[in-house]
Amino acid sequence: MPVVRWIRPLCVAGVVLCFGVVVLGAYVRLTAAGLGCPDWPGCYGHLTPLGAEHSGATQAAYAHRPLEPGKAWREMIHRYAVGTLSLVIILITALTIRARHARVSSVPLALALLAVLIVQALLGMLTVTWQLNPLIVTLHLLFGMTTLGLLWWLALSLPRGSWGASAPRGTGRSGAARRAAWGLTLLALAALALQIALGGWTSSNYAAVACPDFPTCQNAWWPHADFRHAFVLWHGLNVNYEGGVLEHPARLAIHFTHRLGALVTSAALLGAAVFVLRQRGLPTARRNAWAVLAALGLQLGIGISMVLESFPLWLATAHTAGAALLLLAALALLRAVSPR
Repeated sequence: MPVVRWIRPLCVAGVVLCFGVVVLGAYVRLTAAGLGCPDWPGCYGHLTPLGAEHSGATQAAYAHRPLEPGKAWREMIHRYAVGTLSLVIILITALTIRARHARVSSVPLALALLAVLIVQALLGMLTVTWQLNPLIVTLHLLFGMTTLGLLWWLALSLPRGSWGASAPRGTGRSGAARRAAWGLTLLALAALALQIALGGWTSSNYAAVACPDFPTCQNAWWPHADFRHAFVLWHGLNVNYEGGVLEHPARLAIHFTHRLGALVTSAALLGAAVFVLRQRGLPTARRNAWAVLAALGLQLGIGISMVLESFPLWLATAHTAGAALLLLAALALLRAVSPR
């Protein structure tokens, strides 16, 4: 069926595009361009910042937030990329439904992907209209990563040679090893999801620079921090959260918790990967385990370097890219050790 041949390249294109959207979103956030266009889905009432720049009426209507062309363009380029990704996901869903009798791709998974896209669009709107509310910004990141994960899982689930596909179900000792590996990898993936959420909370509350030293934090192994106010999820509407609203002790608590989460997540991912490598009955999953270890080492290196180098923009952006790569590697390992 000709339709079937289009699903795989669209899934791969979707993964690459979504990865770019996630990283570009981090860049927009880190360059304080999240409110570069204070309205949605346009920019100062126009399709492009160029139109807003030459409109005197627009400048008067948004006198409280003057147009900054650089920030506006970064924000709109991100929105254009999201729009393109949305078209790809809609097309994947439509083709999957059309080819449902061939059972090449999962219809429920494609519909779930479309549903996540709709939620993500709503969160994108609220991110702007609620002026970078940390809860919404964090959810926006999580659903962006969820979109990436679903696209990747859909691509891995398509019938194809050996890469990413699970080996035939084992029996006896190999079957038990596979089930154990699946459980450990699933646990590690849950820890990674929580760590990504903590990373989003750290970034959206502008807490990344709260601990400028490593391995200590404020020259202490357990700094004095305000954990009571650090994780209050809601501070109300009509608040401009740009730059953050928390006091330094609360931001310190957020950053320190993120570091503790990194230790737990690293241990979980390391444990799952090493377990797979030690099992002779899981030969097809070994390269996926090595990919997890490589992605984990890269991400830890980026995170440590980011602190030691005083948080340069390129490393801070790469930290989000590293988290996305680690998510892809963990999902590929989970797929490879799946009992079915």
